[in-house]
Amino acid sequence: MAFGQDKKWTLQECVDYALEHNISVKQVQNTLLLNKQDIKASQGNFLPSIGLGIRQSLSLGQSELFPGNFVDRTFHSTSAGLNVSQTVFNGFRNTNVYKQSLLNLETNQLELERIEDDITLNVVNAYLNVLFNKENLETTQAQFEFSKKQLVQVKALVDAGVQPKANIYDAEATLSRDAQQVTIADNNLNLALLNLSQLLQLPFDGFNVEAMDVGTPSETLLYSDASPILEYALANRVEIKVAERNIENAQLNTEISKSGYYPNVSLGYGFNTGANFSNLTSSNSFFQQINDNKGHSLSLNVNIPVFSGYRNKTAVAKSKIQEENSKLNLEQAKINLESNIQRAYTDAHAAFKAYQAAIKTLESQEFAFFNAKERFDLGSMTAFDLEQSRVQLINAQSSLINAKYDFVFKTKVLDFYIGKTITLN
Repeated sequence: MAFGQDKKWTLQECVDYALEHNISVKQVQNTLLLNKQDIKASQGNFLPSIGLGIRQSLSLGQSELFPGNFVDRTFHSTSAGLNVSQTVFNGFRNTNVYKQSLLNLETNQLELERIEDDITLNVVNAYLNVLFNKENLETTQAQFEFSKKQLVQVKALVDAGVQPKANIYDAEATLSRDAQQVTIADNNLNLALLNLSQLLQLPFDGFNVEAMDVGTPSETLLYSDASPILEYALANRVEIKVAERNIENAQLNTEISKSGYYPNVSLGYGFNTGANFSNLTSSNSFFQQINDNKGHSLSLNVNIPVFSGYRNKTAVAKSKIQEENSKLNLEQAKINLESNIQRAYTDAHAAFKAYQAAIKTLESQEFAFFNAKERFDLGSMTAFDLEQSRVQLINAQSSLINAKYDFVFKTKVLDFYIGKTITLN
């Protein structure tokens, strides 16, 4: 392992590692490399094509020189040619293909940003889940330690004749249940660590994160209005930009399809030469023949489309339909983004209210348990009633921890949509 068994990962290290090693990120990075090759290929369409050809042939066998007069004949033929062709006009196809290759690169760069954003948010969520389970484990361990002390105290009270012996069995049962809760909380923590390690594609053995205190979140983390978030997101979010680029791409596809209606004009140049030898004739030397037989040619080629079996017509029609779909996709992306932001905004405010309620509930349960403990110590409350009060306290503690981390994550989602760097500090 690159970091060893004892390393404790910070949130930033987790995010950086995920972005560097995620398979989806690497696949899009490879797509960007392909896009760059497409740009080079589209640039090459503006350059002339050059071809060099050399041909050598040998002919053996009988040849009729005069009627009825056949002789053995060996004939060598060598020819060479250089051809250059340059497209002058093809309905702006090359220009639009080049623009499209640049646009594809830009679109996939935006897609890479979108994937990185999603990965970041997923890592933050998984990291917060680990912190939540760590804190929950600490709470259950504290309850277990309390139950151990309570058992010692009950035994002392029984020995003093203040409480019945049955209370010892109740205290031992409570201690066993608390031990079980510690085991469950520990398993949940391991599962949270496993989920994060799998998200990072790291071995689970020895994987751990650095303990962080998210503190006591307050109402200052909330946004008072969703409108600024929505305005920023519509202007800057990657999914909107990708949808806009897809419209441009579809429009370029339409222009490329229309090029089929235009004539194709190209210029050509050729240089040819050759030499022939036979055992029946005496010829000039090879290089002399090459010099004597050289020739040049120039050509202007114009190909005017008249009828293509509806291929051009259907290609343009399909491209226009795709344009309309791209525009609809942009509208849908805006609707989805607005819906997600409004939901995140509402969830954050609901989570804050739940967090405030959990604080008040815990305060009440702590006070109720303190009174119950005093009454139990004085012998005016049964062990069963004390246990019920303690269970309510444990539930209140667990609810507060859950509400706190839920509220923190919901506020981070809003930070994500407004373009802030996600941190827990």
